[in-house]
Amino acid sequence: MRRLMYSSVGLVLIAVAFVGFNVASNSLFKNVQLDFTEQKLYTLSDGTQQLLSELQEPIRLQYFYSNKATRDVPMLRHYAQRVEELLESYVRMADGKLELEVIDPQAFSAEEDRATALGLQAVPLEQDGAQLYFGLAAENQQGEQQVIPFFALDQEQLLEYELSRLISRLAQTEQPVLGVLSGLPLNGGFDMQAGQPLPTWTILQEIRQQFQLESLDSDIDLIPEHVKTLLLVHPKNLSQATQYAIDQFVLGGGKLLVFVDPYSEADTQLNAQGEMPADKSSDLPDLFKAWGVRMLPGQVVGDGAYAMSVGVGPQQRAVRHPGWLTVPQKAFDQSDVLTSQLSALNLATAGVLEPLEGAQTQFTALLRSSEYAMPYSAQRFAMLQDPAQLLAELEPTGERYVLAARISGPAKTAFAQGIEGREAGLQSAEHIHVIIVADSDMLSDRMWVNVQDFFGQSYPQPFADNGSFTINALDHLSGSDALISIRSRGHFNRPFTMVDRLQRSAQERFQKKEQELQSRLAATEEQLFELQQGLDPAQDLELTAEQQATLQRFQQEKLHVRKELREVRYQLNSDIESLGTTLKFFNIGVMPILLTFSLVLLGLSRRIRRIQIAD
Repeated sequence: MRRLMYSSVGLVLIAVAFVGFNVASNSLFKNVQLDFTEQKLYTLSDGTQQLLSELQEPIRLQYFYSNKATRDVPMLRHYAQRVEELLESYVRMADGKLELEVIDPQAFSAEEDRATALGLQAVPLEQDGAQLYFGLAAENQQGEQQVIPFFALDQEQLLEYELSRLISRLAQTEQPVLGVLSGLPLNGGFDMQAGQPLPTWTILQEIRQQFQLESLDSDIDLIPEHVKTLLLVHPKNLSQATQYAIDQFVLGGGKLLVFVDPYSEADTQLNAQGEMPADKSSDLPDLFKAWGVRMLPGQVVGDGAYAMSVGVGPQQRAVRHPGWLTVPQKAFDQSDVLTSQLSALNLATAGVLEPLEGAQTQFTALLRSSEYAMPYSAQRFAMLQDPAQLLAELEPTGERYVLAARISGPAKTAFAQGIEGREAGLQSAEHIHVIIVADSDMLSDRMWVNVQDFFGQSYPQPFADNGSFTINALDHLSGSDALISIRSRGHFNRPFTMVDRLQRSAQERFQKKEQELQSRLAATEEQLFELQQGLDPAQDLELTAEQQATLQRFQQEKLHVRKELREVRYQLNSDIESLGTTLKFFNIGVMPILLTFSLVLLGLSRRIRRIQIAD
C-alpha cells in the first residue's frame, strides 16, 4: 500500500511539474521564437521593425475573424492563425504602441454590426449561408481609420506589406503631397488637328482620388518643400535649372516616379509653328547617369512573344505589332510588392533600361521583355504603315530587356559644381528612391482602359493593369523609407514537391502502359479481322483453332498488362506511404531519441564532474 501511495503521489507530482513547466515556459519565453523557414517567413523584416520602433502615438487594431463559421475550411483557418500570429508579433515589437483586439463576430450580434460599420467585407459561406468576416480595422489617436476589408488567400505574399502600410498611413502626421510635371496633356486640352477638346486622362483622375496633387511648371527651378513624391511624365527638353531641382529633390529624400520614352506616340502637341514635333523622345541622361542607370538612346524594344494584335484597317485581319507589347505576369518581378500581383501591362514603343558599370546604386528590374526580343531604331516607327514588316525583320537576340526598374541606394549629385546662378547644394545621399519606366504611352487611355458614358457619368473599365501599377507605385513611394524597404514574402503553405514528383512519374508510366495496351488491342483486333476474312459465310460462326489461340493470347496479354498497371498504381501508393513513414519516423522517433540521448549525455557529464570534484 505504501509503495502504491508513493507511486500515486509521484505521478501527481510529475503531472503538476509538467503543467507548471508549460505555464512557466509560456510566460517566460512568450516572446522567444526560432525561425528555421527558408525565407524567414515568421520573422518581421527590418523595415517593419523600424516602422514599429518609430511609432509616436498608440494605434488600436481590431482583428475580425469568424472562427466558428470556418470550422470546415481548414485552409482558411490556417491562414487566419497565421494572420493573428503576425499581428501579435507586431504588438510585441511595437512596445506598447499597438493594441490588438481579436473579435469573433457572431450572426446578428453587436460585433457583426461593428464590423459592417467599419467597412469590413462579409463573404457568404455556401454550406449554411453564414457570413464570414476576416479583416482588420485600425484607428489612431485622431480618430482616423484604415481598413483591410478581407484577407484574401491569394494576397498571402503581401501580408506583411499590407499590415505595415496600414500602420504607416495612420502614423503619418500629414498627408503627403504629390507633385506632377508632365510633357503630355494629362489634364486634357484642345486638339488643333481635330478641332475638339481633349478629355482629362483617366490615369490622372484615378490619381486625384488617392492623392493631393500639385501641378508643377515645366520650367520650375525648385521643388516645393511640402511635395514629398514627384511624378514625371515624358520630361521633354527640361531646362538645366529644372533638372537641378529634381536632382536636389531626390538627394534630399524625395521619392520619384518617372516615365521616359524613346518614342512617345501620345506626344502629338503642335509646336509654335503649328507642326508636329520631330523629336518625340524624352530622357534625363545626366540625372540617370548620376543614379547609375541609362536608357538606350533612340532604341525601342520589339518583342515577338509579347507582340499585341492590332487592326490595320477595315476589312483587314489584325496583325501582331512587335512594338506594342502585352507583357504577362511571368515578365514581372514576383518578389517586389509593386508587381507581384499584376496580371498584364500594355506598353507602346518602350525603351531599354540598363545599369551602368560601377554604379553604387542597386538596379532592380521590375519588368522585362521575353527572350524573343530585339531593339529597333525609334525612327523606324515614325512612318510605320504595316507592323507586319517589323515582325518580318525581327531577329531575337535572346536577351530579356528591362522596361521598368527600381533604383535605390547611395547616389551622388549630377551637378557637383552647381549651376549658373545657384550655389552647389547637396552632393550625395545615402539612399535614394526612384522608379523609372521606359514608356509614357502606357498611361494613355487607349493602352489600358475603356471609358463609357452613362447618363453623363464616366465609368472606366480597365482591360490592363497600367493604372494599378501607377497607383501602386505612387502609393508605395509616398510611404516611409521603412515601408519602401519591405518586399514580398514567400508562401507559408509549402507544397509536397517530392510527393508531386512521385505522382507525376507514376502517371507518366501509367500512361505509357495504357498506350501499350491500346496498341496491343488494335493489333489483335486487326489480326482477328484478317482471320475472319477467310471464313465461309455459309458456315456457322465458329472460332477456328488459330482464332482460339489468338484470342487466348490476347486475353493473356490483356491480363498481363492490367497486372502491370495495378503494379504501377501500387508502387505509386507504396512510394508515397514509404515517404510518409520516413517522415513520421524522423518526427516521432528520431527527434525524441536525439533529445533523450542529449539529456543522458548531459546528465552523465554532470555526474562525472561531481565525482571529479568529490575526489
